[in-house]
Amino acid sequence: MTLKKHPDQYYVDGIKHNDSNVIREIYDSFSEKVIHYICKNNGNESQAADIIQEVLITIFKQAQNQGLTLTCPFDAYFFLICKRKWLNELKKNSKEQVTTDSDHLSIVDSAYEMAEETALHEEKELLFQEMFQKLSDKCKDLLKTSFQINYMEEVAKKLDISYAYARKKKSLCIGKLTELVKSSPKYNSIKKY
Repeated sequence: MTLKKHPDQYYVDGIKHNDSNVIREIYDSFSEKVIHYICKNNGNESQAADIIQEVLITIFKQAQNQGLTLTCPFDAYFFLICKRKWLNELKKNSKEQVTTDSDHLSIVDSAYEMAEETALHEEKELLFQEMFQKLSDKCKDLLKTSFQINYMEEVAKKLDISYAYARKKKSLCIGKLTELVKSSPKYNSIKKY
């Protein structure tokens, strides 16, 4: 069963196209609830503003790269992502007492699912970026170039290497990156989802 696109999709589209009116509307309509929640749970307004900004960037990236389709109210989706990001921040800083009475909100199940998917996407992306930085400079250059150019012949020409070497080296670099990702402790926690 495919879920229907929610009318609030325009918020996601506005973020994707960097529409300042839509972004201002998001701040005006939804930030107060997030700020209240974070301030009530060992945070302050400045930290809340950072969380909101990070979530907007996450939604922007997912809308750009994955074609994010909203199937629930934006309010619930946005709040849940902010809440999860804040709880992860608290966990990282090992603060423990967190109030969760905000769950009385009428939040649709699909909002939880979408928030989980977005958070999971972000965790995978961060893990990939972290492990990518551990590759040799030659591997990074080859992979970055092959991400931008579809044809290995053009990649080889641009890097001034043979086509056969480019293909073999790309395969080895991807293998190394996969190995780094899978050997990370973060990989197992992400995999559980």
